[in-house]
Amino acid sequence: MISRPAVFLDQGSLDLGDLDLTALERALGTLTLHRQTAPAQVIERLQGAHVAISNKVPLNAATFAACPELQLVLVAATGTNLVDLDAARAHGVVVSNCQGYGTPSVAQHTLMLLLALATRLADYRQAVGAGRWQQAEQFCLLDFPIVELSGKRLGLLGHGELGSAVGRLAEAFGMQVLLGQLPGRAPRPDRLTLDELLPQVDALTLHCPLNAQTHHLIDARRLRLMKPGAFLINTARGGLVDEQALADALRSGHLGGAATDVLTEEPPRRGNPLLADDIPRLIITPHTAWGSREARQRIVLQLAENARGFLAGTPLRQVSP
Repeated sequence: MISRPAVFLDQGSLDLGDLDLTALERALGTLTLHRQTAPAQVIERLQGAHVAISNKVPLNAATFAACPELQLVLVAATGTNLVDLDAARAHGVVVSNCQGYGTPSVAQHTLMLLLALATRLADYRQAVGAGRWQQAEQFCLLDFPIVELSGKRLGLLGHGELGSAVGRLAEAFGMQVLLGQLPGRAPRPDRLTLDELLPQVDALTLHCPLNAQTHHLIDARRLRLMKPGAFLINTARGGLVDEQALADALRSGHLGGAATDVLTEEPPRRGNPLLADDIPRLIITPHTAWGSREARQRIVLQLAENARGFLAGTPLRQVSP
């Protein structure tokens, strides 16, 4: 085995102490682990390294210029927006990411959120905690309308591996799945334009990338196009939705509910319109959809595969150059 000094800049963002890193260590030979790395520490920690592993630590043009021995960047995620791909290309650095590792985890989380909205889980849980069931006149408490998914229409924006998995789970609950056309993509006969899709679906779930064409794809106008009482689920990227517009749509009662696992800024240290305490029928989870142990272990295995592929001269999951 050819050993290449490697540095994992933010192991703590992936490994909670429950992962087996043996495959990655064997693939690289020399691996230095850092739980976290501040931006000011990146260049110092990558000195002499041939391989940088990063989940959420930015690697910019200055990094590549100051680390001439760097040959490979392994992104411990799918998104590569924190890596300056042009700079990596200019310095001859290969960048590989991880793909499809979280499909079962994110798909089940998406359905969990949809089921929680349909059954008013949060409202009933709060009611029991407040003693309302204990004081009820009948054996049951039915203060909040419950919706059956069977027979309802689910709109999917993004029908790759993840969207397809969500669609299969929804069909198992008896839902009819309709597919939306993403902007910038070639029209397809099995896709409805967004303006055609939204008035027809009882729930919409997002599984598309965030880019200039999809930023605020779901804005105030399109929220108004959704059926009264419809649900919106976002387990993709926060910027796909105009968060202030969504907050307003929930306050107005137009939507039946919304659930999001993502916000525009994460963590939301500077606040967010959706964090206000007066928004009804909203569920927020802290970007946990991907985070099952199984999904995180698959990332480790893909990082090892990508490292072995690079060392063998056949890079895997290469996104640059």
